[in-house]
Amino acid sequence: MDSLVDVWPTPRAAYLHVPFCRHRCGYCNFSVVADRDDLIERYLKAIDKELRILGRPVVDTLFVGGGTPTHFDIKTLDRFLGMVGQRFQLADAGEWTMEANPEDITSEKITLLAEYGVNRISLGVQSFNPNKLALLERGHSAQVATAAVELAAEVIGNVSIDLIFAAPGETLADWLTDLELAIQLPLQHLSTYALTFEKGTRFWSRRERGDLQSPTESCEVDMYQRTRQVLAESLFKHYEISSFAKSDARCRHNLAYWQGCGWYAAGPGAARFVEGKREVNHRSTTTYLRRMESGQCPTAETEKITREQYARERAAFGVRMIDGIDLDVLTSETGISIAEICSDSIGLSISEGLVEVPSPHWIKLSERGILFADTVASRLLG
Repeated sequence: MDSLVDVWPTPRAAYLHVPFCRHRCGYCNFSVVADRDDLIERYLKAIDKELRILGRPVVDTLFVGGGTPTHFDIKTLDRFLGMVGQRFQLADAGEWTMEANPEDITSEKITLLAEYGVNRISLGVQSFNPNKLALLERGHSAQVATAAVELAAEVIGNVSIDLIFAAPGETLADWLTDLELAIQLPLQHLSTYALTFEKGTRFWSRRERGDLQSPTESCEVDMYQRTRQVLAESLFKHYEISSFAKSDARCRHNLAYWQGCGWYAAGPGAARFVEGKREVNHRSTTTYLRRMESGQCPTAETEKITREQYARERAAFGVRMIDGIDLDVLTSETGISIAEICSDSIGLSISEGLVEVPSPHWIKLSERGILFADTVASRLLG
């Protein structure tokens, strides 16, 4: 049971991390650098060097995140997109996502993205409420966000936005107004996240000083449940704890993560899963650059996982998908029976009404269980 998996799925997904931002928001704990455009040239050379090792693999999904990939000026963005196109072969009908901030969106940039084959854009809108945007330290207005969505939808078509709820001082009515404004826009996908206070961020320090206070847990639950209701009424299918999509617009790249398919990744802080090995690059952009420039490996952490770890992680991520997981398929693909090794934890979750068994060998979160997804997932991890 503890032997290593002999044959791992060949990755068909790739993630590239662009660390540059105009400004680091107070809640952000990602690997980003603000006001350091002087590092861009070094970054382009470094990530191209890292990608060259892969040998131009064929991928079904390509996701460029950050940071803010669209922070590049038009000339640099052109160069970056050309480099990415040289280092990967995007399969026919492949999905190429670029993250973007609304204030960076121009007709020239959107047209350039489309010309290179980008067919999905994810905008960090977070809110349409001016007071909430100011609190979250976002640099755009509701009008700029709306214009960015409409332009991206016109040129690229498949547009997703992120929204944050349960911000300090936010009421249920405030959040519902954000949702109502969102569903009036030409969106195909929405991701909604409760604001979290991560250690090391300015928001964490402000909360420790008493400057910020989150809404109550019951208010946060009400916001989440109303989100599910409002989006369902607007034909957005809830397919993962934080994700909602119209028709066939599920994020295929994220599905590759949740289904344990393996993925390449490059850039500062980028995490990959290839041939049964988890690796994470150094989070510091400057350290990443120095390592690449001196011919050192950029990896800061590495772990070879076992069959059982792989199966447990597949189950833990898979159960976060609203449709649930087929345990027989999981067994056939990992060689481990989750139904057997996790029988006690699955039984406990069923007895507590957190998990349902809609058909033999299939488990899914119940309506109540959706609110306790982390509890169910942690039990499957053991």
